[in-house]
Amino acid sequence: MEPNRREFIGVALGMSVLPARGADAAGAFHSLTLSEAAQQIRRKTLSPVDLTKACLKRIEQLNPKLNAYITVDADRALARARELEHKPWTGPLHGIPLGVKDIFDTAGLRTTAASKVYENRIPDIDAEVVRRLKEAGAVIIGKQNLAEFACTSSGLVSYFGAAHNPWQLDFQTGGSSSGSAAATAAGLDFGPAGNDSGGSIRIPSAWCALTGLKPTHGRVSLRGNLSCEWSTTAVGPLCRSVADAAVLLQRGRIDLLR
Repeated sequence: MEPNRREFIGVALGMSVLPARGADAAGAFHSLTLSEAAQQIRRKTLSPVDLTKACLKRIEQLNPKLNAYITVDADRALARARELEHKPWTGPLHGIPLGVKDIFDTAGLRTTAASKVYENRIPDIDAEVVRRLKEAGAVIIGKQNLAEFACTSSGLVSYFGAAHNPWQLDFQTGGSSSGSAAATAAGLDFGPAGNDSGGSIRIPSAWCALTGLKPTHGRVSLRGNLSCEWSTTAVGPLCRSVADAAVLLQRGRIDLLR
């Protein structure tokens, strides 16, 4: 019998694999889709704090092998999750842990574009897409690896080293959204926004068995995006399902045309 998705990734990463699916399986929150996690948070059967802790623990366990995250913002993520736990539900991103491709500015958190040039750069203002994700209730847990300045399709060229494909660690993830795809495929978060000029969302989504969407140029704001190319770049989601991509793009309120 062929292994399912979770078993395949577990074997590839040398991890023990829980036998059942969902948060009822001894807290296996990483196996939920964004939409499923949102439903549980809305019903209060799942806590934003527990979900964030689970993602941070999984990052601690798997990121040394995947190199999907450049920077993890654990303290602020947990503080944000605790704040949201006591607020009324605001929509499907409420309390959902998301990573951010390290091409988008994040206020008070270094944004490197995977380059030595910006190794210690800390912006003062969030990129517009980050601002909107936060406004919609997302918990930003860190910054994800990528091809330097989002300039190659392999994902191999990063000052911080290449991200690794969770399905097979010696395989490429595709790029430039390499760390974003690796993180979401391995259950380290629930679906970040990436940017795509010539395949930077679509290639890693295909190579890591995700759903990726490049929207029409200008549909999502490019403000605060450090990409090396602007004229054809579009910001869009990388997720585990089509439904999740729709949630992130539209109900996540990053869509300027909503």
